[in-house]
Amino acid sequence: MPVVVEPEEHGDERGALLAYLRAQRGAVRRALHGLTEEQARSAPSASAISLSGVLKHLTFVEELWLRVFVDDPLPDEEKKRLREASFTPGPDETVEHLLERSERAAAELEKAALAQPSLDDTFVIPPAPWFEGGRYSWRWGLLHLIEEYARHAGHADIVRETIDGKVAFDLVFETGAMPEPDWSRGA
Repeated sequence: MPVVVEPEEHGDERGALLAYLRAQRGAVRRALHGLTEEQARSAPSASAISLSGVLKHLTFVEELWLRVFVDDPLPDEEKKRLREASFTPGPDETVEHLLERSERAAAELEKAALAQPSLDDTFVIPPAPWFEGGRYSWRWGLLHLIEEYARHAGHADIVRETIDGKVAFDLVFETGAMPEPDWSRGA
């Protein structure tokens, strides 16, 4: 586990879910720490994804799901166009721009999640070729976002390590996300 997620207040399920979502967002953002724009856009592994592309994609996913959660879905054609471009940053989409957009999307989603009366409240997911759609809880939605971020955080770890050999723990300590432990104390 690259960062310690503090325990929630007893009974604060929403706080726990948002804390884990923040931890996964942080993992993806830290993977970009200290890289040049060229490095952030590079795809040095067997995959065609770059770290900038992972961040852009996850921000798109978070923005898209928030719209689904609050019943303001994108038209299918626009959603398809944005999804197809979601892993490819445009010329003006610098790391700084992508990080700012990601922070705005995260703040909007968290505000909506905190304003929701209950995680049992539901939203409708429209059908897709790979999915029947249906009614799902906010709890399910937040868990799905944690899953999506966690999967891509793993991709980001591999891409970053391929770029310069830095692993998640190196970046956690470098960015101050967690102080480096006293390894001499043992487990």
